[in-house]
Amino acid sequence: MFTTAFAPTDKTQLGELPRDLFAAIEHLKQELNAVILAHYYQEPDIQDIADFIGDSLQLAKAAAETNADVIVFAGVHFMAETAKILNPDKLVLLPDLAAGCSLADSCPPKEFAAFKAAHPNHLVISYINCSADIKAMSDIICTSSNAVKIVQQIPKDQPIIFAPDRNLGRYVMEQTGRDLVLWQGSCIVHETFSEKKIVQLKIAHPQAEAIAHPECETSVLRHASYIGSTAALLKYCQTSPSQEFIVATEPGIIHQMQKLAPNKQFIPAPPTNNCNCNECPFMRLNTLEKLYLAMKNRAPEITMSEDIRLAALRPMQRMLEMSA
Repeated sequence: MFTTAFAPTDKTQLGELPRDLFAAIEHLKQELNAVILAHYYQEPDIQDIADFIGDSLQLAKAAAETNADVIVFAGVHFMAETAKILNPDKLVLLPDLAAGCSLADSCPPKEFAAFKAAHPNHLVISYINCSADIKAMSDIICTSSNAVKIVQQIPKDQPIIFAPDRNLGRYVMEQTGRDLVLWQGSCIVHETFSEKKIVQLKIAHPQAEAIAHPECETSVLRHASYIGSTAALLKYCQTSPSQEFIVATEPGIIHQMQKLAPNKQFIPAPPTNNCNCNECPFMRLNTLEKLYLAMKNRAPEITMSEDIRLAALRPMQRMLEMSA
């Protein structure tokens, strides 16, 4: 599904680079008529040079609305695929093709096709964190921002398969009272947070609010005073009177939180061990150097068959219509 003429994955491949990468990238943006879309989980330098920063729903809408000829997607491959689904005639670049997604990988197309066949007459609602092949097998796509809203619009007598994230699916079930058939996929980042350490942090910071992404496990969500998408968490921390927050999602979002609420303290929720497992290893594969080289070389480029693209486009369009 992917093609690439150049996919730098380590610094030995980067070659000569300009001293001022920010200026060089700005020059290439003008030369290519390019737009840089970045997820909140990207490194701060990429967030700072991006034309648009957002969560999955915001980025999908931005990709659908752009007039640029080239879309440089600083995120993971399912996000770049989404941009290509919505923009078949545009050049879509991903700085590092190895920037995958553990959640998307947890839902292989062949196995999901069999799962779907075992549940006939079910409507398939798939979280946007899935491959183009899974989108093509779905009826409606959703994001963590609109999953509850979309499920609430489905007739109550219509059975639903929800894929691939079981934790988001359980959260949607709790919020809607609907009985969903869940694919058992998960995100390695959001499953690594330690309930015990979050409780310890709350004891050490009694005034702090715990806020969490619905991809987290139920044991973590029960300690959160607010649960929402990355964009919703960012908005909440600005409007809440609290001055301290324990943040249970990928800590890349804290860069924007600190910029938008500089007088508040943001504490990343710790993982179960002493590693940096609360950072997404796939998101962090993209670097400013790789972004520059992707624009310079017009590669790695995201491509897919037109049959898959058209099949994946229909549930994407339904999502955008239902979340308007």
